[in-house]
Formats: sequence, C-alpha cells, structure tokens
Amino acid sequence: MSQNKPINESDILNRDEYKAQRKNLREKMVLRKKNRRLDIGPYITIYFENRDTILHQINEMVYIENGGDEQIKDEILAYKSLIPNGKELVATLMVEIDSPKKRADFLGKMGGFEENLDVIVNNKVIKGIPESDVERTTAEGKASSVQFVHFEFDEESINEFKSTNKGVAITINHKDYKHSTVMNKETKDELSKDFST
Repeated sequence: MSQNKPINESDILNRDEYKAQRKNLREKMVLRKKNRRLDIGPYITIYFENRDTILHQINEMVYIENGGDEQIKDEILAYKSLIPNGKELVATLMVEIDSPKKRADFLGKMGGFEENLDVIVNNKVIKGIPESDVERTTAEGKASSVQFVHFEFDEESINEFKSTNKGVAITINHKDYKHSTVMNKETKDELSKDFST
C-alpha cells in the first residue's frame, strides 16, 4: 500500500480486532520504528513518521481511550498532516529529560529550536519547516517538548538521498543546542521508502 495514501475510518481496526492483534502489531512497530529514530545530542530524539506509524498511533489511541467513531474522525483529522506526501520527510521531535526541573530549564531556553533543523544530503541543505497548526514556542521563548517538522525535498534531492553512499546528516543549530547526527544505512534505506517513485 502507498505510504502517501490518506488514512480513512475503514483503515482503523475495531476494538476486538485490534485487541486480538495488538501484541503482534506493537512488536512489529517497535522493530520498524527502530530504524526511524535518531538521537540528536543528549536530549532530543527525532522519530520519522509515515502512514504506518500514524495508523498504529491512531489505533492505539482509539483502543486506549475507547472514544468510538467520533474519536476516530478526530484522530484522523489531527494526524493527517503527519503522513508524508511523497516528496518529504515528516518528523516528531521529543525532548527527553527525566527530571522535571531540568526539562523545564532546558525548554525555557530552547525557544525556536524547531525552526533550526536541517537535513544535509551531499552538502545540500533541506531546511525543516515546523508544523503550522499551533505555535510551539511561547512569547517568553519556552519551547514545547514535542515538535512536528517537515523536510520538503525536490526531485534531485530525493534521488541524491536514495543513491548517496555518504551519510545523510540531520542537524539542530540553535544557539543553546548545536548537535548533528549521521543516519546509518538502515535508517536511510527505511526513510527512502517515504518518497513515492
């Protein structure tokens, strides 16, 4: 199935079906997500989304919260922009610090970091574009601990991403947090599937 196809209500498993398959589906998703996850520096983890990860997330939320048809509609609407359109990578960024005080201190100085992400392919920079649904940095400069960022590629960049033997890097270049991570081959191959051919 195309990774760019929208999710419909008929794609969501009913409660009994999901309950019967949940353990198996979750185990498969853990393995799949392993190659869709990168740590950028000590505190920020990036998870690249696709149709399968979003479908799994919606199934989980509907199962746990048991909100029925109305919740299914709401979740599909809330998550639809996080399914890559075939010419982009879409990422969820999470600040992962166990200590509440340390996390609050860190977020207090990280305002705007979601606007300072780049994917670098053979020295070509693809700038991250934050999800525009809601402002995720307050007027006081405090960042949200969860951010959603799109990386829009042109055809040339897609081809380079798929074919390069060099590492593809992802960087955060914020005044208080400058870190870069190079994707391994497994991650690059997995994310290449997000581009429609």
